[in-house]
Amino acid sequence: MIDLLTVEKQFIESHIKVGGTVVDFTMGNGHDTLWLSNKVGKNGKVYAFDIQKAALESSEKLLSESGCPKNYTLILDSHANVENYVKEPICAGMFNLGYLPGSDKTVTTLRESTMKAVEAALRLLDSDGGLLIAVYPGHEEGTLEGNMLTEYFSTLDRRKICVSQLRIVNSPTSPFFFLVEKR
Repeated sequence: MIDLLTVEKQFIESHIKVGGTVVDFTMGNGHDTLWLSNKVGKNGKVYAFDIQKAALESSEKLLSESGCPKNYTLILDSHANVENYVKEPICAGMFNLGYLPGSDKTVTTLRESTMKAVEAALRLLDSDGGLLIAVYPGHEEGTLEGNMLTEYFSTLDRRKICVSQLRIVNSPTSPFFFLVEKR
């Protein structure tokens, strides 16, 4: 069986540059932040966003105990406000939409802020940069976010932005992801 987490990291990894700037748009428990920190190395920069203090605290604990480079900035704010913090082009960004694993499942990413964050990410994305957006349609807002992004991405000029989608067709509530690449 396909392991989506492994596949999605293989897709986005080709866009991550040592010494580059990356964004974890949905920090969660910090696992993607840690992975990105190690990929960009000590001279790179990682910005990570979440609106929940518990996410920031668990991420800070994970990162400090991991021995990864101190190349990250953890931000307690919506990913929709990314441009208030990130001023340089990014080579890669990751979104894991939905809710913080192991917490209140009623607190989820929302279409309005997700759309603002994705549009901002596209503006920040450097040439040959990539975004990975994991969607979790197992709850109502996740389904609506996935539909919204599918519709939005279908309107983009493929000569400038190439968007691919990977999903398990015979498991409609399984997570799926978009890989967005800027030419």
